[in-house]
Amino acid sequence: MPSRPDSRLLWALVLALVTAIVTGVVGDSLQAALIAGVGGVAAVLLGGLEHAESPSAAEPEPERLPELLGQLLDAVVQPVLLVEQGRVLFANRAAVAELGRHIVGEDVRVAIRHPAAAARLGTVGAVPVERPIELVGLGSIDRRWEMRVGEAGSFRIVQLIDRTGAYAAERMRIDFVANASHELRTPLASILGFIETLGDEAGADPDVRARFLKVMFDEARRMQRLVEDLISLSRIEAEKHELPSSAVDIATLVAEVRAEIFDMGDDRGHAVALDLDPDVPYVCGDRARLSQMLHNLIGNAVKYGRPGTPVKIALRRDGGMVRLAVADEGEGIAAEHIPRLTERFYRIDAGRSRTLGGTGLGLAIVKHIVERHRGRLDIASKAGVGTTVTVLLPTMDDVVTNL
Repeated sequence: MPSRPDSRLLWALVLALVTAIVTGVVGDSLQAALIAGVGGVAAVLLGGLEHAESPSAAEPEPERLPELLGQLLDAVVQPVLLVEQGRVLFANRAAVAELGRHIVGEDVRVAIRHPAAAARLGTVGAVPVERPIELVGLGSIDRRWEMRVGEAGSFRIVQLIDRTGAYAAERMRIDFVANASHELRTPLASILGFIETLGDEAGADPDVRARFLKVMFDEARRMQRLVEDLISLSRIEAEKHELPSSAVDIATLVAEVRAEIFDMGDDRGHAVALDLDPDVPYVCGDRARLSQMLHNLIGNAVKYGRPGTPVKIALRRDGGMVRLAVADEGEGIAAEHIPRLTERFYRIDAGRSRTLGGTGLGLAIVKHIVERHRGRLDIASKAGVGTTVTVLLPTMDDVVTNL
């Protein structure tokens, strides 16, 4: 049976191993609670060492070492492997979920089947922890992981950090900047070209000058709408965690937006038909944002519906929600486009959208407004028949009941 100091030494080694994971490998991905727990274990160990001569001091059992190690590593939300002599000695719960229970006891290069991982894990000696390896396609083709490897004595600690979401967000940001730049550059180039032409002989002809000035004004207005939509989208995203709390008479608001579109002078505005239930309850929301949502939805239906066909707006109570449906009888949308309609700057027909004054941000704004109101958005369409956009919003009574 090992002596008292040897037993404590084993516990100290476990503490050193876990500390290496916290400070050298896991870093800021580990919860603060786990770090505090490691500190608590350290305090217990130090207290035990200081009172080694006391006959009443409780001696930790070496048999509990695997149990303690398992509990600590299972608290890490990202996959962690403990490797000894090239084989997986222990895999935490997250690693088992991602790679399978069979990896325990396997060669680590077989457990993590990736060429970049095999090259790193096949090296001998200390591995610098500040140089993570990117693994693309591990688990599935669209997954991206960052693998970190650290050394603790004869053990090697391997952690996989899921970077899929961060990569997607970065890709979205890059695409957004590129698309916004393109959308602004096109009308700006047009305006500059016409200004240059007007500065030459063309400016002397009143008819040509008037035509060019109208094009320049339309392009400037298009840029203004785009900038306004970008600012609006930015503000809505900043507010997305703030649940609106005002009672909004959605039926009255729908009628007001319909009247505003009617008064804009567009002949298609006269085609908007309302079908509102008289007992539709108030919704819990932000009146200004809901008005913006309605303008975008009804405006889209008016623009893309066929001339001479109605745009139907229906408002109903649906359990603890209010159901708003905006339907047009336009060309419809092919099924493959529907999942991407709420992406920023996504257009089915870019030329037609720009001709009709669209910025490519309308449905993205609608989606974020609906999400902020804890509602649901659905788009259904059939080619040659038309499109129906449905929004479900929680009623004021339902929100108060659930508080």
